[in-house]
Amino acid sequence: MNHPLNLTWETYVASWRAATDAEKQALFAQSLDPHCVYNDPNAATHGWQELTSYMQAFHQQVPGGHFQTKTFDAHHQQSLATWNMLDGEGQVIGEGTSYGQYNGDGKLVAMTGFFAAT
Repeated sequence: MNHPLNLTWETYVASWRAATDAEKQALFAQSLDPHCVYNDPNAATHGWQELTSYMQAFHQQVPGGHFQTKTFDAHHQQSLATWNMLDGEGQVIGEGTSYGQYNGDGKLVAMTGFFAAT
């Protein structure tokens, strides 16, 4: 997991755990293009505000919920990561795969998550 895009990916992953919108925005500034697109089986968002709202809804459903990357592979401004979803106690409650696309500055422009929808 030493690819240069791995730091961007892990900064983005940390934004899912950030407790406040201000913390999320700071992490977004380091890792996401302002016009990024996020998709998973439950949602499609465009831009930082919609993604923040989706993350807030996630935290209402799973207080303290966050993600832990298991594997990360990248080439040509694209990445594929497998991950675990953890609850606030650190227990694995789900798993999935995400595909990322990055701009020329190394920031994510698209994130697509794959997991069993509930």
